This record gives sequence, C-alpha cells and structure tokens, in this order.
Amino acid sequence: MKFISRLRKFPFMAWLWFLIGALYFVLPLFATFEFSLSWDPAEPFKAYQRAFEDVRFWRSFIASNVFAVITIIACIILVVPTAYWIRLRLPQARRIVEFITLMPFVVPAIILVFGLIRVYSQPVTIPFTEIVLMQPFTQFKAGTNILIVAGYMVLAMPYMYRSVDTGMRTVDILTLTEAAQSLGASWFVIITRVILPNIRSALLSGALLTFAIVVGEVILASFLGVNAFGPYLFLLGQHRAYEPAALSFVSFLLTWIAMGLIQLVTGGQNQTAGGH
Repeated sequence: MKFISRLRKFPFMAWLWFLIGALYFVLPLFATFEFSLSWDPAEPFKAYQRAFEDVRFWRSFIASNVFAVITIIACIILVVPTAYWIRLRLPQARRIVEFITLMPFVVPAIILVFGLIRVYSQPVTIPFTEIVLMQPFTQFKAGTNILIVAGYMVLAMPYMYRSVDTGMRTVDILTLTEAAQSLGASWFVIITRVILPNIRSALLSGALLTFAIVVGEVILASFLGVNAFGPYLFLLGQHRAYEPAALSFVSFLLTWIAMGLIQLVTGGQNQTAGGH
C-alpha cells in the first residue's frame, strides 16, 4: 500500500515533459556531433582540426567575443542605472520603458541595419548648408564598429533589461539606498558598491544571453561588412559540411559550460545569502 501511495504521488507528467524537452535538445546535438565525426573514419576529429587550423575562424571568433564583451559592458552601463532609477523614483514609467525595451522583438534586424546604414552613411553637415562637419560613420572602421555595437545593444536590450529588472525585484532597493545615503555614499557608489553586487546573478544571466546573441548574429555583421563569427559560419556552411557542424557543436557546448558556471556562481551566492 505504501508503494502504491508513493507511486500515485510521483510526478509522472512532470518527468515526462522533462524527458521530452531533454530529447528535443540532446538528439539534435548528438546528431550534429555524430555528423561532424563522419568525415573520415580514420580521423574522426578531422573536421575539428581543419576548423581550428583556419585563421579566419580565430579572427572572426575573437572579434565576436570582443564585440560581445563591449556590448555587455555598454548594456550594463545603460540598463542598470535606468532600471534602478525607474524602480526608485519613477515607478509609473515602468510600463512605458518595458514597452520600449520590447520593440526589438517587433523590428527585424534587417530593418535595423538598413536604418543604421541609411542614416550613418551620409556625411554630417550644417543644416541648410553644404559644409561637412563629419564624414560618414561607415567610411571608418571605428565608426562601423560603433554602429554594430549599437545594433547589438538594441537586439540584446530586452533580455538584459528583463534580467536586471527581475533581479531588482528580489532586492529592497529603497532600504539599501537609504542605508547607503545615511552613510554618505554617492549615487555612483550606491550603484557600483551596493546595487550591482546584489543583482550579480541577474547580470550574469543577461550577459550570457547577450553573448549568445552577439556571437550567433549574422544580419548586422554581414550588411555592415564586419568580420564576425556568425557570417563566417554562414559562408562556411555554403561550401563545406563537416566543419560548420563541428563549430556549431563547439559553440553549443561552450554555451552549456557558461550556463553551468553561472549556475555555480548563482548557487554559491544563494548559499551565502541563506547563511546570512
């Protein structure tokens, strides 16, 4: 009888959906890995060797990582003070800001990049004159890099803002701010020394999503002519089969490793908070 009662309490449906979701991710990953090993039975890792020996891979991969780090830092600088100030002083504007941050879901990346090219490919002139103040951004490598980082920020904004806003919901912003102000802390110190450490897990989640978006993005980098990992993998897939499969598996594996590290950091943070 005890066994039957325990059997009735066992969450069969929950485990069933978990297994279905696990198979949905594991089976394509396993198939990709198996296909990447089938190029040469004598050398199963030949596709990985050929991919890692390509100088273009390392250039594009490093460039995408640099763009990802810069985008993450820029998003944190923009999103954290905005979300903090809205929660502290302007709660009535929260719905408006949330609506604005959701706009990248409505506007496709192709429209965004054409808008950037249309606006910033023209020289900046004095109104009603032909005196040129600045040449077009797209004529300079630094200007193009600024444009693509700005585009990445727009694409990552919904994820970063949602992560930061969710993290701030778990923190008593008003009490922490009043306590810091009573000790003479400035706004910069409050945000950097008080708020940021308390939303570390949320920042890590937003950073992971931003990193995945930047590394896998194709449209912005292709139309702006920037050397990035997404266009490289897309062009490689048009001419070869095994190397793109190997690089896709490596990218997916790195994403899961990053998620595991975030889980470890978040778990350690939660244990520390629970201990206090």
